[in-house]
Amino acid sequence: MTATDTVTRGPVKKDRPAPITRTVKRRSVAGKDLGTVDLEPSIFGLEPNLAVLHQVVTAQLAAIRSGTQSTKTRSEVRGGGAKPFAQKGTGRARQGSSRSPSMSGGGIALGPKPRSYRQHTPKKMVRLALLSALSDRAANNRVALVDAWGWEAPRTKDAVAALRSLKISGTVLVVLADDETIAGRCFANLPQAHTTSFGQLSAHDVLRSDWILFSDRTLPGSPDDAAVVAEAATATAATQDDEGTENGEAAADA
Repeated sequence: MTATDTVTRGPVKKDRPAPITRTVKRRSVAGKDLGTVDLEPSIFGLEPNLAVLHQVVTAQLAAIRSGTQSTKTRSEVRGGGAKPFAQKGTGRARQGSSRSPSMSGGGIALGPKPRSYRQHTPKKMVRLALLSALSDRAANNRVALVDAWGWEAPRTKDAVAALRSLKISGTVLVVLADDETIAGRCFANLPQAHTTSFGQLSAHDVLRSDWILFSDRTLPGSPDDAAVVAEAATATAATQDDEGTENGEAAADA
């Protein structure tokens, strides 16, 4: 190889380890051990991609911003039509309006206006971020599984007893099925517990909780479920982006 030769280099792809099969203890609401369950490697056994996690969570937090902040410019502040004082003879700097940004009570120069904070995130990145967050919780043994809730009436004390029996401390994200409304109402009054449905999972929700609690009905157990989780995460991000855009546009119109 000579000094005149040119070296062409394409994108470098990092070799990541193969997915790992992890297990989780399956318990009843009363805390009785019912054996172990193998978690799906393509969902809970990946090496977390921290860079993608950071970018996606930042975009999700930005998407939920209302974007309704607003300030008035000198043309929007009421008054200021008359010249405040004569052009010459006062010894002061000339002024044409008392609503100039340099004067007290005047408008704001270059102030914030209603806008959307939406950041476009590719679907593959949203999917990888969610799977990375789930894999991180599984790697730290922060995934819990119950067979069924089995509650006939909503009572907060039942949810407190269940978390105590499962030895879950700190914040917990409870993943419920769409028709498990009684369980959702049981956890509603607990400040350390947050509930979500299988179709509303997002990387930010997983990372902000110390534990993630599944039931047999909501635990993803196949690669097909991984695709469903990814589609749900993408749909959730798109909904948040649309809400942020609508809020910004509505504030701008107002």
